[in-house]
Amino acid sequence: MLDHVSIGITDREKSKAFYDAVLSTIGLRKVADYGESVAYGSLREDPFFWLVEHEDIGKAQGFHFAFRAPDRASIHAFHAAALTNGGADNGGPGKRDYEENYYAAFVLDPDGNKIEAVCFKPE
Repeated sequence: MLDHVSIGITDREKSKAFYDAVLSTIGLRKVADYGESVAYGSLREDPFFWLVEHEDIGKAQGFHFAFRAPDRASIHAFHAAALTNGGADNGGPGKRDYEENYYAAFVLDPDGNKIEAVCFKPE
C-alpha cells in the first residue's frame, strides 16, 4: 500500500498553481505548506502527495503516478485543468485496455512529471 508520493519541482509557485487546480478536480486539496515542500490530500492528518522544491531535478524518465478519481467526469476535468494550467497532454480521457472499466487521462506537469487520473467505475 502506498503511504505517500513526493516529486521534485523547480518552480514552487508554478507547480502549486498547477496542482491546486488539477487535484481539486478529483477531490484533493493542499493540506500543508512548509516552505520547500507542499502536501496534498483529503485530510490535514493524511497528506499523501508532496511537492519538494529542488534547484535541478533532472529528467524523471519513466516516473509515473496515478490519482484515483471519483468518476469519469472528473477525469475530463482533471485533463482540462492540467492543459489550462501549464500541463501537457500525454493521453486524453478515455477507456484503456489495461482492465475492465479502466478509464483514465494522462498529463505531464510543468516539470515533465507523468501523472494520471483513473476511475474504475463502469459508464
